[in-house]
Amino acid sequence: MTEKEREILAALNELNESVRQMKGPGAKPNLLPIFERLDRLTLALPPDTDHSLLHYLHKKSYEKALAHLTERSTGSGEAGR
Repeated sequence: MTEKEREILAALNELNESVRQMKGPGAKPNLLPIFERLDRLTLALPPDTDHSLLHYLHKKSYEKALAHLTERSTGSGEAGR
């Protein structure tokens, strides 16, 4: 996994946690900065980035992107990435 992919994984985890917080009482988190960061990170990915990941990110399928990167980070995804 590349450094940019690790940054995307961290942003996706932050988004996931922020969405969970929205279900509870109290002030709602501002998700816009997370979405903007994900857009910037997606644009910074090199052309040889995993095509499935690029597809998920471009289509804003963040749950699928999170699952894809989580699988890769645990070693059960692509070897050598």
